[in-house]
Amino acid sequence: MGVTTTPAPARVRPVAPLAVVPVAIVAALTAIPLLLTSNRYGYFGDELYFLAAGRHLAWGYVDQPPLLPLLAKAMDALGPSPFVLRIPALLATLAGIALTALITRELGGGAKAQTLAAGTFAVSTQFLAGGHYLATSTVDPVLWTLVLWLLVRWLRTRADGLLVWAGVATAVALYAKFLIGGFWLAAGIAALVCGPRELLRRPALWAGAAIAAIALVPTLGWQAAHGWPQLGMGAAISREVGGTWGGRLTFLPTALLTAGLPVGVVLLCYGLWRLLRDRELRFLGWTTLLLTVVFVAVNGRFYYVAGMYPVCWAMAAVALERREAARWWRWIATWPCYALAALLVLPVALPVWPRAWLTEHPALPAPLFAFAEIGSPEAARSVAEAFARLPGRAHTAVLTETYWEASALDRYGRDLGLPEPSSGNRGYATLVVPPEGAIDVLYVGADPRPLLGHFTGLRPLGEVTTGTAKPSYFDGVPLWLATGRTEPWSALWPKLVNTHT
Repeated sequence: MGVTTTPAPARVRPVAPLAVVPVAIVAALTAIPLLLTSNRYGYFGDELYFLAAGRHLAWGYVDQPPLLPLLAKAMDALGPSPFVLRIPALLATLAGIALTALITRELGGGAKAQTLAAGTFAVSTQFLAGGHYLATSTVDPVLWTLVLWLLVRWLRTRADGLLVWAGVATAVALYAKFLIGGFWLAAGIAALVCGPRELLRRPALWAGAAIAAIALVPTLGWQAAHGWPQLGMGAAISREVGGTWGGRLTFLPTALLTAGLPVGVVLLCYGLWRLLRDRELRFLGWTTLLLTVVFVAVNGRFYYVAGMYPVCWAMAAVALERREAARWWRWIATWPCYALAALLVLPVALPVWPRAWLTEHPALPAPLFAFAEIGSPEAARSVAEAFARLPGRAHTAVLTETYWEASALDRYGRDLGLPEPSSGNRGYATLVVPPEGAIDVLYVGADPRPLLGHFTGLRPLGEVTTGTAKPSYFDGVPLWLATGRTEPWSALWPKLVNTHT
């Protein structure tokens, strides 16, 4: 009678201890400037939009799932200030630092490699600037990093429970942005072609996928009920990022620059090369390349691929620790180089200068979106003054050209006597429709042509002024008065939405 034996489980590759102290120091050094600047200037335009959307909570919006509006509403309830609103962004950035170190550990990196990878995350323009704003571009890449850590850990341990948790993390990420679905599609194709095909045969992977799919049902139901507006956002975003070719031509240079100079961009490219050469991990390298090609083809935003940076940095850091990199550029991993990178990134990632300095010294390097943080209260006051001078303000609605303008007036204009603003731009179109009693419109925007033919009169009223609050997106925006609406809002509003989306 034969003896049946059970094969011994494969030996799990050991890992080095987690470099708790040095990674914690990197996190603390990152948190300090984020905390010191989090209440400077004011809310970012998208943050104001999330606050407005949070006052109209739904399972979905024209341009996004509901996680960010829900977070904004919760933080605003704790305290109405940019500092409080940005706490999730700060925590997400610190979590990204820790997760990057954990990925490095799973790839075989010791204390030096973990610290190098964590430091690269910290001096990346993309992630340091993201820690200052509550935005999908902050939260979504960090959730990708969480999924990648679970996936890389599964590759080392083959513990299938990790794939189920990856499904749970994916479900959360899908409520921030739908992009992670593209990651799994690209990763699945790459694993099928390059291996490990075993990943695709694991029931736990499909159990995790089922969890993500079931969790997504409510927001997909909202999209279906509203005619799948998210599908139309691709064309709108394509126009916003430079037309047919402009965004495509700048995608890769911008993605590389925001990875961080000089450390982030060098380690990103080197780490990608190392991934493509590794038999077990090459599918992640091909996933990165495939996603980049797809996002360029659809004219997407450069940060869509940022969630793949940490695994590339981790791979590079492991090779540097093992001295496998070319000797002539190992200097990139020295602390003076990281200090230089931090000095370069701070003025362009965070509002380190007092607001008055930007007005007095326009040559100072400033964060890219500083102009969208400055001047919102002053702009609302200017619009409110113009509105107060209207003789027929009791039956006048406020309509704006962009969702940033509407969001700023929603936040700061209510206490100044302004009615709840409307805008046909992006996701704001479903939040507020002007009331039928509004016969006239105070229009805030540079292009009032969408109103022509729908009102009996249209005349300029001046422009928005923000005083000393400069540079400001709102300063100089024209004001218009449209009188004598000629058709019901129920018929007019879809036309304005189509024009502005």
